[in-house]
Amino acid sequence: MSALDIKITLKTSMMRHLRATPLTMNIRKLTIMEGNRVDFYIGLSLAVSSSAFIGASFILKKKGLLRLASKGSMRAGQGGYAYLKEWLWWAGLISMGVGEAANFAAYAFAPATLVTPLGALSVLVSAVLSTYFLNERLNIHGKVGCLLCILGSTVMVIHAPQEEEVASLTAMAEKLKDPGFIVFAVCVVGSSLVLIFAVAPRFGQKNVLVYILICSVIGSLSVSCVKGLGIGIKELFAGTAVLKEPLFWSLVICLIICISVQINYLNRALDIFNTSIVTPIYYVFFTTSVMACSAILFKEWLRMTVDGVVGTISGFLTIILGIFLLHAFKDIPFHWNSLPLYLRKDPQDFSWRQQPYVTLPSHDLDAEGEAGLSKSGHLNGGWRQHQSTA
Repeated sequence: MSALDIKITLKTSMMRHLRATPLTMNIRKLTIMEGNRVDFYIGLSLAVSSSAFIGASFILKKKGLLRLASKGSMRAGQGGYAYLKEWLWWAGLISMGVGEAANFAAYAFAPATLVTPLGALSVLVSAVLSTYFLNERLNIHGKVGCLLCILGSTVMVIHAPQEEEVASLTAMAEKLKDPGFIVFAVCVVGSSLVLIFAVAPRFGQKNVLVYILICSVIGSLSVSCVKGLGIGIKELFAGTAVLKEPLFWSLVICLIICISVQINYLNRALDIFNTSIVTPIYYVFFTTSVMACSAILFKEWLRMTVDGVVGTISGFLTIILGIFLLHAFKDIPFHWNSLPLYLRKDPQDFSWRQQPYVTLPSHDLDAEGEAGLSKSGHLNGGWRQHQSTA
């Protein structure tokens, strides 16, 4: 054996020994965890930016349509297409496209349990911007709702799972073969067909839940397709030939079908029922369906601690409450003058707070009861007079 062969043999044995050491394995584990954490924050940033762009798109589109209405052009609701010549409307459309693209990319980096609920931030952004650019009033219920949305989103970000188990289309294919997900998918498709062909023709015009349930359960499958396509595109940029994979194109076809069904029945719901009713109910059912599908397909909840699960559910419920307050009471006038008198009273008017407590004689109480003072100013004047004589 030559000296070169001996050197190669020693080097090979040293590399094998190095691979087998616990230190090397720990370093690899830490590297993978660090990569997962970076992907988590990338997905979080994309999800938040997506909500900002989508929320701003509604304001830009609305602003463009209002400008057309002020010029006397035929409105979109009347069948007009003058908005195609309005640059503000196109700016809103581009903003929505950027937001949807960012949301699509977010699923490739972060768990669906985190990305989907953060879509509520777009409602918050739209509500806040409308007060500045559309002169729409945000009452106290809306302000509390915005605060609850921010609080719930923060809680969900803190407790969301940061590790991503599915990192390739091969792993995605194994997940799709899981018996639990197959049963879930069959139930979703079966229930959707029953709702579309049996329930919707009879009760769709009367009950808001029918169309929303169709959109929500189908939406859970569309998010799974988006997740798989995001992983495939991520692999494509890394140099993997995913375009030759049948699974990639199957996910594309499934996504097109699911989105078409969602748009169709969501438009029906918005055309028949009030937006303030459709939006919060759709958010609750859609997000719940996506979180259930994510739990079955990706099993993200199994890697979470008890406090993480409780925190995620609590954050989600807080967002639901915020969305409800933001939409359910947005058309109800609520001002400071509508508060009860004792809540609106200036603290300086209550001079008794600065005076020692004095027990009123019984004859004074009887005289005050017989007088039946009705006006608050008269009542305060009599009170001050009694304090001065006491």
